[in-house]
Amino acid sequence: MAAVSYSAAAAALFILAAATAVQSIGVNYGTLGDNLPPPSQVAQFIKDKTTIDRIKLFDANPDILRAFANTGILVAVTIPNGEIPSLTDIGYARSWVVANIKPFYPATQINYILVGNEILHWGPQNLRDNLVAAMVSVHDALQQEGINDIKVTTAHSLAILEPTDLPSLARFVTGWDQAVLAPMLQFHRRTKTPFMVNPYPYFGYTPEKADLALFRPTKPVFDKFTRRTYGNMFDILLDSVYISMMKLGYKDVEIAVGETGWASQGETFEQPKCSVDNAASYNGGLVRHYNSGRGTPLMPRRKFDTYIFALFNENQKTGSLAEKNFGLFRPDFSAVYDAGVMRSSGPAPKVPRPSHPVHPKPPATGGKKWCVPKPGASDSALQKNLDYVCSLDIDCKPINAGGACFTPNTVRDHASFAMNSYYHAKGLFDYNCDFSGTALVTTTDPSTGTCKYIS
Repeated sequence: MAAVSYSAAAAALFILAAATAVQSIGVNYGTLGDNLPPPSQVAQFIKDKTTIDRIKLFDANPDILRAFANTGILVAVTIPNGEIPSLTDIGYARSWVVANIKPFYPATQINYILVGNEILHWGPQNLRDNLVAAMVSVHDALQQEGINDIKVTTAHSLAILEPTDLPSLARFVTGWDQAVLAPMLQFHRRTKTPFMVNPYPYFGYTPEKADLALFRPTKPVFDKFTRRTYGNMFDILLDSVYISMMKLGYKDVEIAVGETGWASQGETFEQPKCSVDNAASYNGGLVRHYNSGRGTPLMPRRKFDTYIFALFNENQKTGSLAEKNFGLFRPDFSAVYDAGVMRSSGPAPKVPRPSHPVHPKPPATGGKKWCVPKPGASDSALQKNLDYVCSLDIDCKPINAGGACFTPNTVRDHASFAMNSYYHAKGLFDYNCDFSGTALVTTTDPSTGTCKYIS
């Protein structure tokens, strides 16, 4: 009887949600900030003042789940990465569902459970090896508890793609494609759930590609192989995912956008990318693009569940100033800029094009970049980075005994060399020099003596 009541109630709520979600967009709700308002006020603000109709959490915070009950706002929850090996046991998965979902559902309209976040990108290997099995187990646990309307997925950074500029040439990283992504896509096909990705034109920004990244008018990119034309980088990234799925035989699986956004402030080395104007241009353009219903050149008229990153600026986050300034709102609910999500606002305003140059001259290094540890990164964190990189097909021989970069023989120096090698091997995208917030991109060559870093 309990299972029947859950399903019936959930069906009614999801019908209501579907009716109200047509011209709405989602947002990631993080909590790593000082003086953030209580969840009950957040829920009321989103419901009454914005067009946001769904939120995504990075945990299963019970206070937030309770606060969003009976609001009509969809809520996605995330199971922490460390739980993945245990979740392969159906008994453990079922106990997690009973403890974290059933007390709130269906009053709180939970629509997704994400099993971890960006596992393939950041590992470690035992999490990658158990990811699909954990997703299957959580899905089965929901079914056994009589919950049939919550979709199970996981979010991927676009490090799952081999670097390329054209969607037609895109493919998943060799090794991950057959070992993890093919069985995962089979799971999504069987359960009719979306493959969730985190496309960030922010990470592909260069002064030359600024307009393409920011939804501004620009010379379009023509893909000669598909004969499709692209006016923005967001569509390029989504179609690259689609092509990669198609090459594995899964073009029928839906796609969802778990995160995308732009920082409104950053350190000196993050300029001119990080600014209020650029954040308003990107997120405002994203909202207009989403509401247009155009889809992408290869997926016309498709709507993708899309979550902006993020709801609030979060000053407690680790990393650079940019990491703390992706929010649409400050803790007092004042908007950082107009992204077009307020009920009283019209479309996001067009950002005037500057009449003076805004791009700095290339650095003296000729535009070369290196990935190095942040000053405050601990040796234990850097050792994990070192172990991870050298477990891949990355040449770590120079930092072995007798190698050109063995001296200085410190964890920091060895990790620095390895992290930079990874950054160059995987493509010079900022997300390949993140290492869980322990690294940064520099234009100062870290090479010393006979130790020459890849550049």
